Amino acid sequence: MVSRAFSPSSAAALAASLLLAALPQPASAFYLPGVAPTSYKPGDTVPLYVNAIRPIAAPRDGVLHSVMSYDYYHPDLHFCAPADGPKSVGESLGSILFGDRIMTSPFELKMAQNETCKQLCAVTYEAESSQFVNMLIEKGYSLNWLVDGLPAGQEIIDDLTGTEFYSPGFLIGQDNGNNAIAFNNHYDIVVEYHEVSGNPDQLRVVGVLVQPSSLHYEDPNAVDCSLQHQAVVLDTKAGGKTPVQFTYSVYWTPSKTVWATRWDKYLHVVEPKIHWFSLINSAIIVVFLVLTVLSVMVRTLKKDIARYNRLDQINLDDLSGTSALDDGVQEDSGWKLVHGDVFRAPTHPLLLSVFLGNGAQLFVMTGFTIMFALLGFLSPSNRGSLGTIMVLLYTVLGFVGGYASARVYKAFGGEKWKLNIALTPLLVPGLVFSVFFLLDLFLWAKQSSGAVPFTTMLVIIGIWFVISVPLSFAGSWVGFRSAAIESPVHTNQIPRQIPPVTTYLKPIPSMLLVGILPFGAIFVELYFIMNSIWFSKIYYMFGFLFLCYGLMIITCAAVTVLMVYFLLCAENYHWQWRAFLAAGTTSLYIFGNAMIYWISKLSFSSLAGSVLYVGYSALISFLFFILTGSIGFFSSWWFTRKIYASIKVD
Repeated sequence: MVSRAFSPSSAAALAASLLLAALPQPASAFYLPGVAPTSYKPGDTVPLYVNAIRPIAAPRDGVLHSVMSYDYYHPDLHFCAPADGPKSVGESLGSILFGDRIMTSPFELKMAQNETCKQLCAVTYEAESSQFVNMLIEKGYSLNWLVDGLPAGQEIIDDLTGTEFYSPGFLIGQDNGNNAIAFNNHYDIVVEYHEVSGNPDQLRVVGVLVQPSSLHYEDPNAVDCSLQHQAVVLDTKAGGKTPVQFTYSVYWTPSKTVWATRWDKYLHVVEPKIHWFSLINSAIIVVFLVLTVLSVMVRTLKKDIARYNRLDQINLDDLSGTSALDDGVQEDSGWKLVHGDVFRAPTHPLLLSVFLGNGAQLFVMTGFTIMFALLGFLSPSNRGSLGTIMVLLYTVLGFVGGYASARVYKAFGGEKWKLNIALTPLLVPGLVFSVFFLLDLFLWAKQSSGAVPFTTMLVIIGIWFVISVPLSFAGSWVGFRSAAIESPVHTNQIPRQIPPVTTYLKPIPSMLLVGILPFGAIFVELYFIMNSIWFSKIYYMFGFLFLCYGLMIITCAAVTVLMVYFLLCAENYHWQWRAFLAAGTTSLYIFGNAMIYWISKLSFSSLAGSVLYVGYSALISFLFFILTGSIGFFSSWWFTRKIYASIKVD
């Protein structure tokens, strides 16, 4: 499940069969093969687990006002706990990183047995606790329950299509304005079940709805939920106390929905026409861009190569008595002039090789993650599966990062191979982990449940040093032991002087021009991903994500190659860092988009919330910088080797 891909508690695929999987499919495509459903007999206990409470869009303005999540059993919430105390439910690594804190609850649900107005517990809210609860209600916090792996939600009707779907989570209370804040203390739980093959002893949960309400019981000893009651308004004045009686009812309703498609109600496509239009529009733009680049490049390069090779032939065989100028062949010009410098090692080759190694590792990890999602291995019922698979893949792909970094560094002629081996698995992951840890301190300070436990931090560090670092070392060893990637032309001893370039080929303008096109290919999909991250929604449109990822790769490679060609034609042979930085500028637009999203969709009242949002946005943008920059560099490297291998050079 991708309810918080890089939430504030945390910090992104292949033949004909995958082409079909790339299209949005029903939820049945998300179930991991071999996972069996749970069947219940009438009267069997169906456990209801509670999860951390999280902020969603406030009902009064539709804006997110906080990024802090809290434990369900936070002391100031005073929610009813089991008689023997709440117990933690086992969670995956990804689930913990994404802020899930699943625990047992006092709710008793018996399969197919209705319960009316059952009392949970009676508590008294002091003024301080009342203020805290009212603050959560004003900011739109929601409760998150789980029944048989399904999130308890509320039924919503799509205004555009008129279809009904379930939105996970339900509000703690209602803010009616004018300080009239009602606290929900009664829950009508509606559980939908399906009878398997007409067998009354095989019942499966296929939907969970909760209708919360605020009922102030005058006589706690005579609770009747069917009567009209005033709303519960917590007294926030100094010394004020508010007694609250928690109650719930359970209603079981048969449903024709089968277990394999029970997630269809939760996985609702918002504005599908806009989504498809954006994807088709991006695909058309990318196709035209690539065709234009290919047609221009192929025709121009063919003429260049033919002219250069003809000039070489005339210089070698001057028996005709005619000069090159007489035959219409001019002296060397353009990109051939820099053949003796184009493969000269860039400045700071060690840093660039480390970035490229981690970029290759991210590229392969992202591709495999999307592929697993398309094949149905990331079930939404398996909470945290996306985070878990990303962490494990990035860890085991340390060999790829070490190998790529070593091969590039050896091709650059680097001599500090020991430093390269050490920095490849430590520099970028260490920077990401350090920022993540610093941001986590803000969550700890706010007593947020989203704060990753210190023991989990130690587990991640242990996994990294026990698995990923040795694999990276092994990859680097294999890379350095392999033969160096030879350049197709020789490098001159004395660097050639670089003439001044036009404005659009200067570093900043060229980077801004190159970076905006890959961003345009993923812009709309990025909006849906941002919504899932910050508004605790389920992201499942991996078909769209797969196509957008492919479009981004193609666009990034095409525009970077085009820029490098123009750069070489201008006799500027410093293309390595320029290719990496220009493609990596896509991350600058992603960060800028996050800031615009902050202004338009979010409104944080605390400094901690703002720091967390900016920090996590910068962290994600940095990873995109490494990823897109590596795509741009490797595509440009392949291009330069191809064109210079096609000409004859003395």
